[in-house]
Amino acid sequence: MKTVLITGIAGFLGGHVADYFIEQGWKVIGIDNLTEFELTRAKFDIQMSREHNLKFLKEIGVDFRKLDCRYVNPEDFAQDNLDFIIHCAAQPAMTIAIEFPKYDADDNIMSVVNMLEIAKYYKIPFVNCSTIHVYGNKLNDNLIEKETRFENEPKEIDEGRPILVGDLTPLHVSKRATELYAKSYGETYGLRTASFRLTGMYGERQFGGQDHGWVANFAIRTILNRPIIVFGTDKQVRDILYAKDAARAFYMWYEKGSNDIFNIGAGYENSISLGECLNKIKEITNTNQDIKIEPKRFGDLYYFVCDHKKATEDFGWKPEINIETGLNRICNWITYNKELFI
Repeated sequence: MKTVLITGIAGFLGGHVADYFIEQGWKVIGIDNLTEFELTRAKFDIQMSREHNLKFLKEIGVDFRKLDCRYVNPEDFAQDNLDFIIHCAAQPAMTIAIEFPKYDADDNIMSVVNMLEIAKYYKIPFVNCSTIHVYGNKLNDNLIEKETRFENEPKEIDEGRPILVGDLTPLHVSKRATELYAKSYGETYGLRTASFRLTGMYGERQFGGQDHGWVANFAIRTILNRPIIVFGTDKQVRDILYAKDAARAFYMWYEKGSNDIFNIGAGYENSISLGECLNKIKEITNTNQDIKIEPKRFGDLYYFVCDHKKATEDFGWKPEINIETGLNRICNWITYNKELFI
C-alpha cells in the first residue's frame, strides 16, 4: 500500500484529496495546525466546523496528526514509508494577504520550503498548490462590461500567458514564490515536482466566506437568508471546479505527470459569471436573495477561464463534473448541515 502525506488536510481541498486517495487504496497521513484565523473571519462556529471535518477524516480512515507544516522534520515521518507529498496548506485569500502580509509570507512560503525539504529527504514526488491569481488581475478585464461574456475574445487562458499582470498584492508574490521553490527543488535536487494553478474550487465541506470560497459563500448566504455582497459587478467571470475533480488531478499526476506548472481548472464549458451563479443557486434552493453591490476590492481578478489542455496532454486529466451537478451537491450539503453555519 502506498502512502501519501497531505498538508492542510482539515481544510476544504485537503479533505477531498484524502477521500479520493483512500478510494484508490492508498494510506493517507494528514497534518494540519487547525488554525482558527480564517474561520473566525467567516464568523462560523469554529469548533463545530472543525469537528465536522475531523469527524469526516476519521470516518474515512485518515491518520490525522495535529502538526504545523512549517515546523515538521523528516524524523516525524521516519516510520511512515512516504511515497508522495501533496501540499494543500496555504493562506489563500487576497484580502488576508493585503491586511497581514507577514502572516501570508510565513504561511505560504515557509511552509512550502519546509515540506520540499521533507520530499528531498525521502526522495519522493511533491505537488504544490498554487493559484490562477498569479496571472494577475488585468486579463480580459473589458469583458465584465459586456452583456455577452466572450464575444470575439480569447475564451481560455493557458500557462503561456504573462503572469503578475496588473495590481500586485502580497498573495501574488507568495504564491508565485511557491511555484519557483517547487521548480528549483526539481531542477537542483532531481525531485519530481509540480505546481497546480487551481481555480474556483467548490464542493461539500467548504466553509466559504467573503475572503475566500465565493461559490460556497453565495450558497450558504442564500440558504440561510443572509445578505450577499458582490464587490464591483456581478459580470465577473470564472470557471468553477468541483473539488473531487481537483483531487483526481493529484492522483493522475503521480501516475505519469511531468515536472511543470499546470492549470487545473474547469474550462470554458464550466465558466459562469457571478450573477449567473447566483441565479442558479436561487433556482436550486427556491430561495430569494438579498444582494448588495459594493465597490471593487484592490487586487480582485475579474476574469479568468482556464485552458487545461496542458494537464490533459501531459497526464490525461480533465474535469468531469458540470456546474449543475456540482451546485446541486453543495446546496444539498449546506441544506442538511445548516447548524454548522449559525
